[in-house]
Amino acid sequence: MPLSAYGNKARAGAGKRGVHWGISALVKTFVSPQTSLGDLDAGSAASLIAASSDVTLIVDPHGTIRDTAFQSTELLGDLSESAQWVGRALAATVAPDSRPKVEALLREAATAAEPKWRHINHITPEGRSVPVLYCGVQIGAEGRIVMFGRDLRVMSALQQRLMNAQQSMERDYSKLRDVEMRYRLLFQLSSEAVLILDPVKGRVLEANAAAQDLFGAGSPGSLTSSDVVGRAMADILHPDSLPALQGHLSAIRAGAKPEDTPARLQRGGQPVMVKVSLFRQDNAALFLMRISPVQAAVPALPDVKTKLLRAVESAPDGFVVTDHHGAVITANAAFLDMAQLLDEHQARGQPLDRWVGASGVDLDVLTANLRDRGSVRFFTTTMRGEAGTVAQVEISAVAVRNGGQPSYGYAIRNVGPRLQPDTRAARQLPRSVEQLTELIGRVALKDLVREATEVIERLSIEAALELTNDNRASAAEMLGLSRQSLYVKLRRYGLGDLTAAEPS
Repeated sequence: MPLSAYGNKARAGAGKRGVHWGISALVKTFVSPQTSLGDLDAGSAASLIAASSDVTLIVDPHGTIRDTAFQSTELLGDLSESAQWVGRALAATVAPDSRPKVEALLREAATAAEPKWRHINHITPEGRSVPVLYCGVQIGAEGRIVMFGRDLRVMSALQQRLMNAQQSMERDYSKLRDVEMRYRLLFQLSSEAVLILDPVKGRVLEANAAAQDLFGAGSPGSLTSSDVVGRAMADILHPDSLPALQGHLSAIRAGAKPEDTPARLQRGGQPVMVKVSLFRQDNAALFLMRISPVQAAVPALPDVKTKLLRAVESAPDGFVVTDHHGAVITANAAFLDMAQLLDEHQARGQPLDRWVGASGVDLDVLTANLRDRGSVRFFTTTMRGEAGTVAQVEISAVAVRNGGQPSYGYAIRNVGPRLQPDTRAARQLPRSVEQLTELIGRVALKDLVREATEVIERLSIEAALELTNDNRASAAEMLGLSRQSLYVKLRRYGLGDLTAAEPS
């Protein structure tokens, strides 16, 4: 049905009921619409209706869309499928959760109840939601309903921005609460007495538990934690300490570097050290005051012991101290030179077997003996430098207990220059079993077995010659060798008079 048809009927009905377009629920209607509006035709009525809102829908009593009008090009662009809305049910163009609101709008318009604005979400082909605020008014005798719609996208965007801002503020507040909680925990659990001081009034704003202990809470005449807060510094510190502290606070406020300032407490005159820092909070400058009791001075070492330590540091032999795990605690200059290190920091905390020991078990054997005996002397091994040099060393070590786990001190001497040349390198054989045992850890097992065999063979030949009074024929018979074989071995080992005549 054309808009002019139900527009004419609306004007005819208005004359009977005295209500413009049959909208009986409006708060105030036109008094004389026929006179004030003049000869309003259907086209003018359509223009008026379309101009009154961003989107206007003409819906029949069954909820089917009969016509549409858009005043907002942006809304028309978002609802691009609106050209296919004519002939479709209004409920089919909205989100499922908005369908009950559409039914309520149609019901309220049909019953001439007071019209209400309802938020309805249209769904775009891409699946986005477009919010529109609708109000339905029934016009004409056929029950057609005009749905006036206002675009809520701007308001929805503002609401979303507001929600995002609120969530961001909540996250910031949560972070601030976490920071404040950590600050409170650190403030109260600190073992150092800490006060927050108002620089203008010179009074304590906050005090932690350590401050309560320092000021002697619980003792007669002492200050409790609650008593400390609000007190002036003159009630806490001795009057003799106040002038120097006031001068230091003024210097800090002027930008001076914080320094430890000696002072005394009001209670008992206990000496303390005060360190003040300036910080800002809520556009106000506050003082953070840390108060530490002065510990009794550690007695200095006697001059004789000091000289002993200097002698150890300057000794030509290496000296190193490790903990019970074998990690280096300190070392003298000679050890650093043997290990080819630049300074003590490179050795500190490192395992000693990084440099000392011909094999991985050498230092374990030495440490086990230290635990059992308390000291070890003349332990022969090798020491490796960072540059790859290897030196023969002799170690004397001692275990020192100081209430807990023992510490180990190692005196390391380089004995390479005084040792005999390596018998294997010089192609000479060891002359005794004692010399052979010195090769353990420096020579492979198969070489040790071969050299041990040669030692036994040589010792047997020497014993046979001694028993036979250098009678080589009898010695060869005693050893089960031919005389020719015996002479070959004598020549190899350099035994006897090799210029004597040999058998042909």
